[in-house]
Amino acid sequence: MTQANAHAYWRANLRLLAWILAIWFFVSFGCGIVLADFLNTWSLGGYPLGFWFAQQGSLYTFVVLIFFYAWRMNRLDRRFGLEETDREEDGSQGEGR
Repeated sequence: MTQANAHAYWRANLRLLAWILAIWFFVSFGCGIVLADFLNTWSLGGYPLGFWFAQQGSLYTFVVLIFFYAWRMNRLDRRFGLEETDREEDGSQGEGR
């Protein structure tokens, strides 16, 4: 991997992380604290929406973002030629350890 290619890969990775952290911050802090009074005018499952975001929504969002990050990083790895191979594909199956 060339220096320019490595720099582009790292920049794309940091951009992805920044967007993911911004989304998580908005959902956990914005919806759970700052916008809670506004969101509490609606309910979800019998609970005010602001309370739901503070207690459950940020956790669900975090789990979804983990899977999204893994999916996007696999695409990014393929784009830069850094995809991981399975042990069975390259012939080594952990023998001789």
